[in-house]
Amino acid sequence: MTREGASWIFAAFAALLILLLLLPGLGRAPFDDPGEGQHAEIAREAWASGEVFDLRLNGVRYFDKPPLLYWLIALDFRVWGVSEWAARLPSVLGATAAVAATALLGARLLNPSAGILAGAALSSCALFLVYGRYVRPETLFVAAIQLGLTGLLLGLRGEGGAASKRWAVCGCASLGVAALVKDPLGLVAPVAAIAAALALCRRLRPLRNWLPPTGVTLLLVLGLGWYAWAALRHPGFLWYTVMDNHIFNAAGIRRFPDEDVPLATVEFLAVSALGAFPWIVAAAVAVASLLRRRAWRNPEEAPWIALAIWALGLWVLFSVSAFKLPHYALPAYPAIALLAARWWTEDASSGRTPAVVHLMLFAPLAAALGLIAAGDGGAFVDAVFSATDVYTRKEAAGAQASPLPPWSALQPLVARTALILAAGAVALAICAWRRAGRWTGAVVAATMLALMPSALRALELVASGRAVAGMAVEVRRLAAPDTVVVHEGPIENSGALELYSGRRPVLVEARRSVLGMGATFPDAAGAFWTKEGLRDAWLSGRQVLLVTPRDPGHSVVAALPPDRVKLLRVDNGRWLYASVGMPHR
Repeated sequence: MTREGASWIFAAFAALLILLLLLPGLGRAPFDDPGEGQHAEIAREAWASGEVFDLRLNGVRYFDKPPLLYWLIALDFRVWGVSEWAARLPSVLGATAAVAATALLGARLLNPSAGILAGAALSSCALFLVYGRYVRPETLFVAAIQLGLTGLLLGLRGEGGAASKRWAVCGCASLGVAALVKDPLGLVAPVAAIAAALALCRRLRPLRNWLPPTGVTLLLVLGLGWYAWAALRHPGFLWYTVMDNHIFNAAGIRRFPDEDVPLATVEFLAVSALGAFPWIVAAAVAVASLLRRRAWRNPEEAPWIALAIWALGLWVLFSVSAFKLPHYALPAYPAIALLAARWWTEDASSGRTPAVVHLMLFAPLAAALGLIAAGDGGAFVDAVFSATDVYTRKEAAGAQASPLPPWSALQPLVARTALILAAGAVALAICAWRRAGRWTGAVVAATMLALMPSALRALELVASGRAVAGMAVEVRRLAAPDTVVVHEGPIENSGALELYSGRRPVLVEARRSVLGMGATFPDAAGAFWTKEGLRDAWLSGRQVLLVTPRDPGHSVVAALPPDRVKLLRVDNGRWLYASVGMPHR
């Protein structure tokens, strides 16, 4: 079998590995809210209306993300019906494609075993894996970028023949898709990283050698075509996308901000590094080796220099940005996995140093988690979620409830993690004692892969603990045809409310949200009420149900006469109120 054929087999094996992690229990938990619910609901509205080019949330025009994720979910809904697992399937496929592309590139640049190690490394990056089972565009975005990098970098490795051109064209097309998934940054930045690497080794020109005209055409049409169409159809869209959602957002001066609370630079660097633990350590050593050897002068090293520039450049870009969230570093994770695989392949084949280094990482962490598991864990839970979870930060800033899983549910997962890390440390100690360097990378990969089911279980607990599903079922049961259902605050805080209840709520105090731009269009006027409008409806004798994630002291109900308010249910950090006089069933 040729090396090329073996690389495809190992890429398929890496894809199977992450599917075995992600598919079991895919639809077990309800939609996490906020987070998943709004994206599932946007897709459901597109599927139900047939208007797939006019995205809406709660009936209001939605411009925050491009449409590809919603088209894929809407297609799943049409084929399989509306369900949690159908909505999460595109994210799973995105993660699978990203892992396969990473393994394929590693196999071609190094060897097949290095490719499978790179795929295992990416699959065992906890932050990446969690988003692989989450209804957001992140893993599709990572996949499109990594497929693009793989195509362009493999095109560089060829001799300029037809195969090289095909790889380059496929790479350009994939980067165009990245802009259709989430952000034009996915189109521009990878090309810039490769161009910088080629410029350093004086191979930038002629451009057509690595950016064929056909590929550039596909990149621009796929990447910018939808943006041009949306700009013509929706006045203000281009200003919102380019200026408000990017330039003003990076400067922290948005006109239409939502409630997300950004990470500080140190927090962002720490969270993104821990999300790629422990592979970030080997990747950093590999980058240091490239710098020490001035590898940028060697054209053969251009793919590795491009990967290093891509990963480091992404961190630098978001470090200087005023707005950054935990998942912003995810597109760098495949490059980290590949650089780590290179280090393990070239520098860790013998000796005990790699085993000792990772032993010193695993053993103290196992001990620390063991001590935490033996305690009450409150401070640990608060620290982890306040750093890594967007909604927890939003709650702290907005005086909302904090429906985190109880420590009693998380404690077994922490204890299991400590035991697995301890077992990995023992195996690493044996590798160090026997100088079995060639087994050390496999031990690290096996240990980290064994931890991943616990990370996915924690995700299920979080989603179940703050889902709006239970509240929505109660709304469906209580609401008569003429009942007005109202949601307080941005609808993304309970994005799946309409999906689960079948009732579209009116929104109160909700313009600071992802619908801020959409709210400026005349057809959105009926979707939003002021506090005064809610009070008038409440006291008019109309039947009103209010769902709110804000505690009673900070909710609009505090301004209503107490004798006209009836609390019906408290569930998962939300309150359900009814106007007194409304018949209850």
